[in-house]
Amino acid sequence: MNARRALLLPSALALGYAFLYLPIVSLIVFSFNASRLVTVWDAAHSPTLRWYVELLHNDQILSAARLSLGIATLNATAAVILGTAAGFALARFGRFRGRGLLSALTTAPLVMPEIITGLSLLLLFISMQQLLGWPARRGAATITLAHISFSVSYVAIVVQARLAGFDHSLEEAALDLGARPAQVFRRITLPLIAPALLSGWLLSFTLSWDDVVISQFVAGPGSSTLPMVIFSKVRLGVSPDVNALATLLITLVAAGVVGSTLWLQRREQRRGSEMRQAVTEE
Repeated sequence: MNARRALLLPSALALGYAFLYLPIVSLIVFSFNASRLVTVWDAAHSPTLRWYVELLHNDQILSAARLSLGIATLNATAAVILGTAAGFALARFGRFRGRGLLSALTTAPLVMPEIITGLSLLLLFISMQQLLGWPARRGAATITLAHISFSVSYVAIVVQARLAGFDHSLEEAALDLGARPAQVFRRITLPLIAPALLSGWLLSFTLSWDDVVISQFVAGPGSSTLPMVIFSKVRLGVSPDVNALATLLITLVAAGVVGSTLWLQRREQRRGSEMRQAVTEE
C-alpha cells in the first residue's frame, strides 16, 4: 500500500507538470520550425531562426509590444501606490466611517466578470467625454486607467495580508527613540513590506500585460495592445512569428521570476544574518 502511494504521488505530479508545461515546450520548439504552418514540423529543413528575424521587422507587433509595456509599467506603478494606501488604511486604521464601502470597492473587481467591468468602464468614459470633453478619444490613457481600476484590488489585498502579520514592536521602538511617523514608515515599515510591494507590482504588470477583454472595450483606433494583436491573429490564422514572440516573452518572464526569487532570498538571508549578529552582540 505504501509503495503504491509512493508511486502515485510522483506520477500525479509528473502528469500535472506535463499538462501545464508541454504546450509551452511545444510552442518553443515550433518557434524554430522552418515551415509556415505553425502546427506542422518541416522535417526536410533544419531548425531556423527565420521567424525571430521576421519578428524584428514586424512593425505591428513591435508597436503593440511597446504600447503594452508602457501601459503595464504605468499601471503597475500607480496600482502599487493606490493599493498600498488602501491596504494600509484597511489594516491599520481599525473601524472608521466608510470602511465597509472601501473594503467592498477593493474586493469587487476581484469577483466582477471582466466583460461587466469593461462595459461599465466604456460607458463611464463615454459619459465623461460628453460631460467634460475628456477623454477626447479612447486610447492608451483609457486602457491604463481601466487596468489600474482592477489592479489596485490585487495590490491592496497583498499589502493588507502582509501588514496583518507585521511586528508592530519595531515601529513602536522607533517612535520611542524619537523617530517621526514619516521616518518610521520610510525606514521601518516600507523596507519590511517591500516583498509585498514587489509581488503586487509584478502581479499588476502581468495582469495588465495579459488583459484582452477589458482592453477591447476601452481601446480606440490605433491603440491595440499586444494581447489584442495576438488574439486577432489567432482568429485569422497564427503566423510562425507569433511562436517566436511567445518564446521571447516566456524567456523574459522566467528571467524575471528567477531574478525576483533570488533577490528575495538574498534579502531574507541578509536580514537573518543581521538579526543573528544583533543577538550575538547583545
